[in-house]
Amino acid sequence: MNQLDMKGRVAVVTGGAQGIGYAVAQRMLQSGATVSLWDVNEAQLGKAREALSRLGEVGIQVVELTDENSVAAATKATRSAFGRIDALVNSAGITGGNGTTWELAPDVWRRVIEVNLVGCYLTCRAVVPAMIERGYGRIVNIASVAGKEGNPNASHYSASKAGLIGLTKSLGKELAKTGVLVNAVTPAAAKTPIFDSMKQEHIDFMLSKIPMGRFLQVDEAAAMIAWLCTEDCAFSTGAVFDLSGGRATY
Repeated sequence: MNQLDMKGRVAVVTGGAQGIGYAVAQRMLQSGATVSLWDVNEAQLGKAREALSRLGEVGIQVVELTDENSVAAATKATRSAFGRIDALVNSAGITGGNGTTWELAPDVWRRVIEVNLVGCYLTCRAVVPAMIERGYGRIVNIASVAGKEGNPNASHYSASKAGLIGLTKSLGKELAKTGVLVNAVTPAAAKTPIFDSMKQEHIDFMLSKIPMGRFLQVDEAAAMIAWLCTEDCAFSTGAVFDLSGGRATY
């Protein structure tokens, strides 16, 4: 494992109790960062902190990311505990199950957009002003190759991730001269608990689209995401980095 330098940095990882978010938190702690995990699952958060605390200082916040008051409270608590927030990784996300666009219930469709896109907007809105004030920050949004290509039977998820790419590009341009850099990654599927809400035929479809013939490993995702949160990432903003095993064509 290559050593990254995040000594003295404070990072927030949403959805950090499991999956890619957990792997990112682990890699950041191994790189010297202090990490605050934000997640809606209190029980899972406790288990994650217990496991990760052997690597460094870990805080937790129970957050409903679609609620601006909950996000504001978590931001305030994190800054109070650790003094600042240097990096934000928006990893929290849901799939909402699978179905054709006309079969998906409106409340399911809206919930996916709210969690995956609006939640990211709210965390950025809460965290960015203090980053601007300090003249430094790194934000990484976990989008998806589905946001580039549009997966059938997942229009809600695909649309939310396409929106996240657009948000990344807009925010990156707005912050380009502030010292705050905003980038996105577009993973192909990684085998995480999010698979539990997918139909097997959809999982098989995603695997069939990856030229490498395997799913992404969460540690592979964490390596790129953590690097994007370091000072070594200095001239990329509003960019989209693929983690698709050769699937993405642009």
